[in-house]
Amino acid sequence: MMGESDKRLTAAVSAGFYLLLLASVLRMITRHGAVEYTVLPLTLSAVLAVLYGAGVLCWEALGRHRVRWLLALVGCWLALTEIAPSFSWCAIPLFFVSLRVLPHRFTAVVVLVLTVAVISVQIQVADRFDPSLVLAPIGVAAMTSTVFVVLERLIDDLTRTRGELATAQRAAGVLAERERLAREIHDSLAQGLTSMGMLLQAADRAFDHDPARARALAAQAAGTASASLEDARRFLRGLNAPEGSLPDALRALAGRGLAPVEVRTEGAEYDLPPDQREALLRVAQGALANAAEHATAERVVITLSYLDDTVTLDVYDDGSGFDRTSVTSAPGRGFGLRAMRDRLDAVAGTLTVETAPGEGTTIAATVPRRTP
Repeated sequence: MMGESDKRLTAAVSAGFYLLLLASVLRMITRHGAVEYTVLPLTLSAVLAVLYGAGVLCWEALGRHRVRWLLALVGCWLALTEIAPSFSWCAIPLFFVSLRVLPHRFTAVVVLVLTVAVISVQIQVADRFDPSLVLAPIGVAAMTSTVFVVLERLIDDLTRTRGELATAQRAAGVLAERERLAREIHDSLAQGLTSMGMLLQAADRAFDHDPARARALAAQAAGTASASLEDARRFLRGLNAPEGSLPDALRALAGRGLAPVEVRTEGAEYDLPPDQREALLRVAQGALANAAEHATAERVVITLSYLDDTVTLDVYDDGSGFDRTSVTSAPGRGFGLRAMRDRLDAVAGTLTVETAPGEGTTIAATVPRRTP
């Protein structure tokens, strides 16, 4: 199949061929008039034009018969130039056709035949010998061959580069999809399972001395399982944004863990686009999971502030805190914070973390106000 670059090159060469052919016909008629002498050249030029056009239009269908088509073109051109030397310069487009159709080891032979034919015709019609009659056709043949080879290499390089770029884009797409799936699994399924595990462990510890609390913790774990299952279904349907308002979603999230979580709202509430609500909810979910799993927090406060041009989500816990440098550099750790930043980057938001060992942690996420 012809690529786009091949089609453009073919169109340019074909235009050059027909312009040269038309110029040769007009020159012959101007010099000789509509006399019997011009009938055969005009007939051959018409045959040459039709033969060339048919080959270009049926390029794919010709397949391995392109060599025969080229030989027919060259034969018709040789007969035409023998009768009417003015058609000799139509050889220039035939140089391109030869270079494209023939294997490189045969191209030189055909180009040489065309060049010798042009030189012979020019010498026959000249009043006296001039070195330019020989050098000009040779120069044109050399220049044409060089230009074609360079263009062919450029087209090959471009095609290869496009293929490599497409491969790289596919790989980048696969990597991005893996990152997205990892974030979703970390933010919903993994954290839900972690919460269930902690609730069930607490229920097991309370089973002997406080059966009522054990049953309450088990029921809470079942509720967390149902909520996580609904998150998974919503994710599979492509509906990641929480239903209802963001404060309601945060309050529902607050009831899934062991530590008491207080949800506060400041400012006049207004609607946010689904992607911003999703990002802020996932930040809160990740912060709560970190507070429960790593910080052993006893109290967590979520503050959602609606300002004129931004919305800020602050999640504070009174847990053990951490050294941010050691967490992000440890293998397999820090993914939650990285996922939070990735989500906020996607909605033009920012994330700040204030923490130190033994001093608790505050995670603040800010997004600009946008009309849903």
